[in-house]
Amino acid sequence: MSTKTDGADATKRAEERRERFETSSGIELPVDFNPSNTDGVDYGRDLGAPGEFPYTRGVRRTMYRGRLWTMRQYAGYATAEESNARYKYLLAQGTTGLSVAFDLPTQIGLDSDDPLSAGEVGKVGVAIDSLEDMGRLFDGIPLGSVSTSMTINATASTLLCLYVAVARKQNVSPDRLEGTIQNDILKEYVARGTYIYPPAPSMRLITDTFAYCAREIPKWNTISISGYHIREAGATAAQEVAFTLADAVAYVQAAIDAGLKVDEFAPRLSFFFNAHNNLLEEIAKFRAARRLWARIMRERFNARDPRSLMLRFHTQTAGSTLTAQQPEVNVVRTTIQALAAVLGGTQSLHTNASDEALALPTEQSARVALRTQQVIAHESGVADTVDPLAGSYAVEQLTNDLERLASDYIKQIDALGGTLRAIETGYVQREIQEAAYQFQRAVESRDAVVVGVNRFQAEEDAPPPTLRIDPAIEGAQVERVRALRERRDGAAVETALTRLEEAARGTENLLPRILACVESLATVGEISNRLRRVWGEYREALTV
Repeated sequence: MSTKTDGADATKRAEERRERFETSSGIELPVDFNPSNTDGVDYGRDLGAPGEFPYTRGVRRTMYRGRLWTMRQYAGYATAEESNARYKYLLAQGTTGLSVAFDLPTQIGLDSDDPLSAGEVGKVGVAIDSLEDMGRLFDGIPLGSVSTSMTINATASTLLCLYVAVARKQNVSPDRLEGTIQNDILKEYVARGTYIYPPAPSMRLITDTFAYCAREIPKWNTISISGYHIREAGATAAQEVAFTLADAVAYVQAAIDAGLKVDEFAPRLSFFFNAHNNLLEEIAKFRAARRLWARIMRERFNARDPRSLMLRFHTQTAGSTLTAQQPEVNVVRTTIQALAAVLGGTQSLHTNASDEALALPTEQSARVALRTQQVIAHESGVADTVDPLAGSYAVEQLTNDLERLASDYIKQIDALGGTLRAIETGYVQREIQEAAYQFQRAVESRDAVVVGVNRFQAEEDAPPPTLRIDPAIEGAQVERVRALRERRDGAAVETALTRLEEAARGTENLLPRILACVESLATVGEISNRLRRVWGEYREALTV
């Protein structure tokens, strides 16, 4: 049935705070959800037991009663040594997995001494130019017993090979490594922009990574298909689910077209979602995404391994909701968002720090962010039972509505010719831009309240202490990479890079060639430049 308010409620509108109550996805909310205005729910068809198809209620039977989610705190800045110290601090504070942020040059395949890197080295993440940098980043951290997530896309295959090479130096075999690379290039074309190559060769790198990891690094999550950045760009909850799963469909099809069997690689696909402010919509969003993905994999791709049907995901609280005004209030926002992720059944979680609208987080703010997760896990009681809001009229109806809206978007993308075509024509970008515009209009008209920004403003106190990156770090990193080039075996580097270039012109899997390059001490920029020589660079077409 419709979720719209019925006629009997119309007389109450004058008494209500505003004329229309709706979610970010435009789902209008009745005064209350009840049997007369919600869809009938068939438990076996729509919910199922936790750990069973369609996985609406979670991917494991006992969920957090058996094991809590992985508590990751995204970190990385300046040099490898400084980031290494932050990782050791977070591990000592109780984080259960590492999450690496790389600086912009590393993300787009530029070395620190490249003229285009000037002013960006070590600013939004750690600068990694070579195997030596990667070794310093994980110095004293046993890679055989820690799970590491790396937010890296265009150069994901190179950073994964660097990680494998460091593990080898620690005498840790690749089949023991656990973690995730984001490796999601499609969302870069629509929402973030850290791409290098055109879509076709970028997809080749991704499917090569799928195949290599299935053979050599079986515990590694080969991709984290990311709705997070799509939501940060202004998408609604329904768009976040739809465009993320549409990207996932494109990756699965590309891997099948490359000759891989779906149940060989699909169990290691993972997802990355945003946790926003609307608690009930966000909980429903995660449940809808799980159910929709299970049905897509079984019905569209004929997957039979239950692990191929399970949508496993990492969540990060919404950076776009953080405010520079009254930054202490961001602790409250983050807590609500983290609670939504847990009630929605996330497998791992990062909670943003209160000062991230101002700068990189300080140790103190990062600790409070981690403590937020720990309080939810150990004091709130919400982790003690699986999917505790199942059966709620509101949550089940919102889950149904979001699944329908997301399915409609996916059908539209299919009608346009698939995700790549939808990106090339600008359809996805326009939908996100329109949603962002409508939200900004609502903020400016005060129909949407942002505490401390358009209502409940306060005379600002002195800004809190923030983390600042020493400008001298860039010069030191530039000298480090130049010194590496002077002392390494230049002939061995050139041989490895030439073999990579030749392989890129052919069809063989590129991961072994990239691994040989990083172990010869070729830099991230040199590897990327050889691939640029073969494939060129992507230039976004103007859309109207």
